[in-house]
Order: sequence, then structure tokens, then C-alpha cells
Amino acid sequence: MGANLPSASGSAKETLRASVGILHAELDISICRISDLWETPAVPAGAGPDFANAALTLTTDLAASDLLQLLHRIEAQAGRDRTTGRWSARVLDLDLIAVDDQIHPDRATLQDWIDLPFDDQQQRIPDRLILPHPRMQDRGFVLAPLAQIAPDWRHPVTGHSVSRMLADLPADQVAGMRRDPGFDLDNRPDYQH
Repeated sequence: MGANLPSASGSAKETLRASVGILHAELDISICRISDLWETPAVPAGAGPDFANAALTLTTDLAASDLLQLLHRIEAQAGRDRTTGRWSARVLDLDLIAVDDQIHPDRATLQDWIDLPFDDQQQRIPDRLILPHPRMQDRGFVLAPLAQIAPDWRHPVTGHSVSRMLADLPADQVAGMRRDPGFDLDNRPDYQH
């Protein structure tokens, strides 16, 4: 989860909290764990204000493609404009990082997207669901929150755990990241973090 522009819900942090509430209300979804909120520099550097980022794990009977469509609907409800370009400032970004150890659409396609040169990453947009997310192992803003809630999850291609992928990142990929454990993304009294 990420946001770096305000929405009708308020600040980027409040937008993430509102999104968690929407996901909780979905009948087909049960949220299991939610990370702390992280404040992270925009990628690439200078692409906008700092982001608020978090990760959550959930259970669902929805197919991965249906879950992704739901996430896109929630983004649209928050005011997300997908025409502003790749890696631009946004009111809400809900990425589907992984579904268990599934690979979509196939290992060769996933590997092609993982190996995509950086300049092409900024231009090309997949025309289908790619799982696990082909950039997850490169992004501190994904791995740091994910390491709080799923440190032992293993990438189905590399076999590396989230903890190891985070430890293997170059220092510049986590530079400037700050954890904000004081901001509660799920303020329901019955939720245990």
C-alpha cells in the first residue's frame, strides 16, 4: 500500500487507513496482519513527495485477477488517476505483491519482467497480472513493511525469504525510510497487530 498525495479521506496516511477499512468491509477478504506505516522517499528520487507505505496479509477465496480488480476499484474510489504515468505521485497505490507461491502467468514471463532494464521499467506496463510482483525484491518500501508481517515468505523463483531480500538490498534502496509505529492503520479496538 502506498500514497503520497492527499485524497478525500485526508492525508496519504489517512488514505491508507481508509483503504484498510474498505478491505475489512469486503465479505470475501479477511485481513490477517498489518505492518507499521513507513515514510519512504519517492522512487525514482525527486518523483514527488515522500510516500506513506504499509503492507498487509490477507486471506480470500478470490482469484488473484479478481483481487487485483478489487484493489484497482478501491484506488479509483480514492481518486487514483492511472493516466498520470508510471511511478508518479498518487493518492493511492494498492499492489498485489504475491499470492502464496503462485507464479502468473508463467515462470518465463515473470523472469522477463524481473530482468527488464531500469529504463524499460519506467516505460512498459504489463498487459496482464504478473506474480510475484517483478520489482518486489528491488524495493525497500515493499520489503521493509513486508518483513514485519511475513519475514519468512519465500520468493517462488529465487527461494529467498523477505528478510533475506531486504538484507540484500543496497543501502541506497532503504535510505531515508522511517517507520512510524505511532500511526495506527487499523484503529478497530478488536484488531491485534
